[in-house]
Amino acid sequence: MQRKDFIKLTSSFTLFSAMQDIQAFGQELTDFKSTPIMPVVFIGHGNPMNAILDNTFSRTWKSLGKQLPQPKAILCISAHWLTKGSFVTTNAHPKTIHDFAGFPDELFRQQYPATGASDFANQTIRAIKEPQIHGTEEWGLDHGTWSVLLPMYPMANIPVYQLSIDFYKPLQYHFDLGKQLQFLRSKGVLIVASGNVVHNLQKIKWEGGEYDWAHRFDEFVKNQIDSHQYNELINYQKLGSIASLAHPSNDHYLPLLYTLGLSDKNDSHQFFNAHFDLGSVSMRSVIFSPDTYHF
Repeated sequence: MQRKDFIKLTSSFTLFSAMQDIQAFGQELTDFKSTPIMPVVFIGHGNPMNAILDNTFSRTWKSLGKQLPQPKAILCISAHWLTKGSFVTTNAHPKTIHDFAGFPDELFRQQYPATGASDFANQTIRAIKEPQIHGTEEWGLDHGTWSVLLPMYPMANIPVYQLSIDFYKPLQYHFDLGKQLQFLRSKGVLIVASGNVVHNLQKIKWEGGEYDWAHRFDEFVKNQIDSHQYNELINYQKLGSIASLAHPSNDHYLPLLYTLGLSDKNDSHQFFNAHFDLGSVSMRSVIFSPDTYHF
């Protein structure tokens, strides 16, 4: 082959590759075109058995799933995926993780066979420059995710991916990262953060009735959300003993900070499941949305 022919062939190949890149980019723009703003929800998930029990909590989750606009994908931020660094799952078929012990076999038999949302996961990785978000296939859907999605979307017909919680970062980090994820709300992604406003398993009261300190902390959270005093919620540990009793470890509190960061000035908010379970677990949940829902 003569040199000029080789150059022509190489140029044609380069042009073809460029056209493919342009087509792929165009397809990405189509896939991620803007949609009406999706809600963002913080759900108090509590006892894993809520996934299969017929109670106030699960019935409200079922009602919520029927009322919400149909999402293209669901991003879950669960108290049960703690990492060093921030990760999103890129699995095509994320496994159902039974990350608990001592429960009936029926709970362990539960599966949530939703497909992954690798396209949205990769879009999230590309969009967030700082902090760097890493993709991984070494996680699946833990019970903080599937225990609430099972009642909400029992057909498991919506792609799901998870964002981990970097447990080594300060509280402000989680609020700020939530703000950076706001763009997903206009791409058809329903974001569900799953934890608890009060979570102290060492203080469980089997006979029911919440503790005074638990009630006071729950009311503190409600009042700060009502008045949009999010800095007070980011710095909640200034409350001292009430804060440390409400959260001996703040893993179940951190998802709330993502929710607050994800909220928008045009949102209104509604509380639901504002009850205690076992005395020291607040099931209070909140949805931020331009729309109104009925619980």
